[in-house]
Amino acid sequence: MSESSTPIGTVIWQDLTVENAQAISNFYSEVVGWEAAPHNMGEYHDYDMQRTDGKTVAGLCHARGENGNIPPMWLIYITVEDVKGSAEKCVEMGGEVIDGPRKMGENLFCIIRDPAGAVAALISG
Repeated sequence: MSESSTPIGTVIWQDLTVENAQAISNFYSEVVGWEAAPHNMGEYHDYDMQRTDGKTVAGLCHARGENGNIPPMWLIYITVEDVKGSAEKCVEMGGEVIDGPRKMGENLFCIIRDPAGAVAALISG
């Protein structure tokens, strides 16, 4: 998802976490024309949502395990220099940390809610 050369403040990814990812992947396949490519998660599959040229443009995930408390909304991932520091600043500024900070692959990330109620993920840049 992220490379060290990605500028801080860049939206680098988007995904959706829901109870039934397979059904919702079918919805987006029919409505917007994305192809759903299964992504092995061990005991189940999440989905890489791909354009017709095969480029993956989004993820569609099951709300299970560590992702069980992620709200069912399209979530953007924004690169930050210091995920833990940004999470602390979020709380100081009247926001809330919904999940994390925790590891996701090679990256540290967290999900925040701003004072207006909007949700975004912060990820190491």
